[in-house]
Amino acid sequence: MAVKIAPSILSADFACLGEEVRAIDAAGADYIHIDVMDGHFVPNITIGPAVVRALRPHTTKAFDVHLMIDPVDPYIEAFAAAGADIITVHAEVGGHLDRTLQLIRSLGKKAGISLNPATPESVLDYILDRLDLILVMSVNPGFGGQAFIPSQMEKIRRIRAKIGSRPIELEVDGGITSAVALECIEAGADVLVAGNAVFSGGSGQYAANIRALRA
Repeated sequence: MAVKIAPSILSADFACLGEEVRAIDAAGADYIHIDVMDGHFVPNITIGPAVVRALRPHTTKAFDVHLMIDPVDPYIEAFAAAGADIITVHAEVGGHLDRTLQLIRSLGKKAGISLNPATPESVLDYILDRLDLILVMSVNPGFGGQAFIPSQMEKIRRIRAKIGSRPIELEVDGGITSAVALECIEAGADVLVAGNAVFSGGSGQYAANIRALRA
């Protein structure tokens, strides 16, 4: 199957987010990637459930909501109710990942886990069967426009081998360009999150940008 492209609205024009979401939907996005940051777990503050709820009527595409917040459990129900389809939490947050993943699935949502660049893939060993998605952060989370960290390519390969035949998507986020995209796909990625690589050039360029990442 062709790789899925999940444009990150972190790189969109925040003054007209609804219009931007409609534009990337029309341009061929598979998921809408929503980066939620709290200024505590990561050094940036972005959006909350109210914005997710406001964007929900603008597309039928899956909302891929990446929670870079600590604590995370108290907010999961709010994001589920706001319209998230996939809810991804960080392996580095909290001490009860299994329980957190069970909570996400109990709300009828797909459960994802994200690993920061320095987090080893061994953290996945006892939760694989709770997962629908694994997100490899190929930059340190917090800001867009960073360069891909080369060491993460081998982590992608090792996680693909660990997934085996399980129906788990492997997503990569950070520093994705058309050249890096090819390497990530060859290493086993199913989903690529891209911010600047999609949103550069204005809305008339979004479809071409997405095609370039797929190619």
